[in-house]
Amino acid sequence: MINMKALLRKIPFYNQAVLPYHYTQAVIATIKNGFPARRLHVIGVTGTNGKTTTCFMIWQMLSHSGLKTGLMTTVAYGVDKLKPELNHMTTVDAFTLNQRIRAIADQGAEYLVLEVTSHALAEFRTLGIPVDIAVFTNLTHDHLDYHKTITNYRNAKGKLFKKAKFSILNADDPATKYYETLAREYITYGIKHGENRATDVKLAVSGVKYSCGDINIETSIPGEFNVYNSLAAALVGQKLGLSNQQIMDGIKSLTSVEGRMNIIDEGQPFTVIIDYAHAPDALEKVFNSVREHKGKIISVHGGAGQRDPSTRPIRGAILAQHSDIVIITEDDSRDEDPEKIATAFIEGAEKHGKVLGKDLFKELDRKKAIKLALDKAQPGDLVLILGKGHEKTILRADGPHDFNDADAVRKLLKSRS
Repeated sequence: MINMKALLRKIPFYNQAVLPYHYTQAVIATIKNGFPARRLHVIGVTGTNGKTTTCFMIWQMLSHSGLKTGLMTTVAYGVDKLKPELNHMTTVDAFTLNQRIRAIADQGAEYLVLEVTSHALAEFRTLGIPVDIAVFTNLTHDHLDYHKTITNYRNAKGKLFKKAKFSILNADDPATKYYETLAREYITYGIKHGENRATDVKLAVSGVKYSCGDINIETSIPGEFNVYNSLAAALVGQKLGLSNQQIMDGIKSLTSVEGRMNIIDEGQPFTVIIDYAHAPDALEKVFNSVREHKGKIISVHGGAGQRDPSTRPIRGAILAQHSDIVIITEDDSRDEDPEKIATAFIEGAEKHGKVLGKDLFKELDRKKAIKLALDKAQPGDLVLILGKGHEKTILRADGPHDFNDADAVRKLLKSRS
């Protein structure tokens, strides 16, 4: 099956050539839906990693405090009852985006927490959406297949801070220095730097705990990165006038985000965690969050087609450095050869000492790859299934195929008992 969009994107400067089309589409979509975002206080969250979890924390905190709040993320959208996001896209096209914003406003929401990507900003999808508060999580190597350079990638995200009335910026990330020059008004946060710093940080499998001034934050989701995510959410709460108790209770009440550090427990004697991590920095953060694990670590991961190929050997190397056993499998290969994608991962892993057939395996059928990982796991081990997280399909050359990592794991574990 020929993928016309993929072919067109191979034309030099194609992305720039179609910008007038995207701009026109955004203008029409906004006008047609009656500028729906003007009826809401919009909180936009951008960054390479952590966007979805930060959005969920803000949404949960505001909702828990009695404020009717809409949510639009990679995982789900809605107000009180969330619908799963089935598109493999974070910020949807301008027409869908404005239609959903209008529906959220029609349900009586006062606030909207919106996950915003660099693609969306570059292609004007958020045109006509006023932003009250913008949040920056971090900036790392990703999406260079589209933006070509890290500077272009950084600058695309900068558009959000130019338009926002107020910005909340991660001072531990170097890109914040640039965003400070764009923001109208801002505050900073971090662990090492920033006006608002997390102190007395305690990391556990059950979540993280820390203090920031008079606030003692406790999350139900593990990982040092959730110190950053929750601190950004807490500062949104402060800006909107929530009490410290409302902020603390609201953040703690979020028990999980689908596809983000989800533990699958079917009574097996080892741990299985599913996470959406697919960029080098995100993988590093996942491994950092489980560094205290005593048993073997078995990782299952693969790369998507039509995405930045330069990260593939880098990710292979990261997997090899932090895992006892690495299993390379498929992701959304689209119209790229899965074998070619896997080869780049294997090359990266082999350079860091992994040996194919010994502690490095290739199984391009994702379900079989997961089964292989579960079969190799011994009591006390940790199986990490990385890259697809919440997604409900795999995009292959012939189109989408139903598949969800969590469902596959549960079925395989139950079949063992």
